[in-house]
Amino acid sequence: MAGVLVVVLGCLSLLSVLVAGFTRYEVTERLDNSLQEVAERLEFVIAAHAVRPSGGTVALLPEVGPRTLAYQIATPEGRLLLRSQNAPAGIFVPVMRGGFYDRPRFRVYAVRARDGGHYILVGEPTFHRREAVRRATLISILPMIVFLPAVWLLVRWVVRRALRPLTVLQAEIRARGGGNLAPIPALDLPEELVAIHMAVNLLLDRLKKALSTERAFAANAAHELRNPIGALLAQAQMLREQLHEPEAPGRVAAMIGQIRRLGRMTEKLLQLSRASSGAAMGDDRFDPIAVLQVLAEEFADMPPLFPAVTVACDGREAPWARGDIDAAGILFRNLIENAAHHGTPDAAIAVTVSRDGVVDIVNDCDALPAHVLPGLTEPFVRGGSAADGSGLGLAIAASIAGQMGARLEIASPVPGTERGFRARVMLAATAGPS
Repeated sequence: MAGVLVVVLGCLSLLSVLVAGFTRYEVTERLDNSLQEVAERLEFVIAAHAVRPSGGTVALLPEVGPRTLAYQIATPEGRLLLRSQNAPAGIFVPVMRGGFYDRPRFRVYAVRARDGGHYILVGEPTFHRREAVRRATLISILPMIVFLPAVWLLVRWVVRRALRPLTVLQAEIRARGGGNLAPIPALDLPEELVAIHMAVNLLLDRLKKALSTERAFAANAAHELRNPIGALLAQAQMLREQLHEPEAPGRVAAMIGQIRRLGRMTEKLLQLSRASSGAAMGDDRFDPIAVLQVLAEEFADMPPLFPAVTVACDGREAPWARGDIDAAGILFRNLIENAAHHGTPDAAIAVTVSRDGVVDIVNDCDALPAHVLPGLTEPFVRGGSAADGSGLGLAIAASIAGQMGARLEIASPVPGTERGFRARVMLAATAGPS
């Protein structure tokens, strides 16, 4: 809109300059024509001047003012014969020749009389000519200058009214996301925007189908893979009980460990697929304290695989967060599992929730090198730990946090200490339910 206003006002300003120049030209031409007409009418003075005076006779004109035209009648040799009382005592021009001349105080027109023995010189005061040009120019451009603010306001109103449907369309597009891919309803759009409206709806339909397919695949794969892996694990455990050879239990135990590792890897891959499909883009409100307490109770039933997990809130009232509660559970689960697998055994994992929606998950361990930290949120990147892991936990957490409008920050050592690892999630806090 600012560009349109600049163009319109610039065009009006240019038009004003052109009008002023044209007005000046026209006024000058009209005044010059007036000088020619006066010179032609002074021919009768020469015809009636029977006596040739030896000096410049002064003709007294009635009501002579500063704007009155002055005239002189002279011989071709430059001898002044007759002049008006407002004309100078000397000849207007030094050389007797027809045409227009600009003198310090007069605009002069000189013409040879019909008898050939005289020159008629008519002069107009220059200040009068400048005043006439100025007044004519002001009359021409003053209305434009006065109406410039009105034009500016009118253009702003017209442009804003024309862009209002585009603003509505922009708001509708901005409201769409992983949790809302409904087509944009019919809007009162101009013809130029109807094609964009249709293209956006077509894109939303394609995205909805793609995300639905992705989520269906993740759900079906989780169901189809979990059951065979669970059955295979159960059969391996039963086989271990039935074998009595000395080497058999160790081999079966190795088989069970690999099956469990395969199960964890499959679960992480499915979580990563779900996180990448936009499942965390929901617009629900949930209590992160409740999610973390459920996870802490779940991990408490799995000793000695997991150390104790303590959940605390440093405020009187826990904040509510916005997003998908299931995706938030996957986010916090991966961060706690990462702390358990790579932390000091038997060292408690401290989870703290602040009133401004910041969740800190801290575990004890040796400090990681500074160059390792930036890559830990990439898939299949590990920090050099010998612990069993997939290298996907922090990548899943970072993907879900980004979709929820949160931010994940990792630090090692814990600020203010020389050891430990801290994962900080800054949630998009919101008001709780009314």
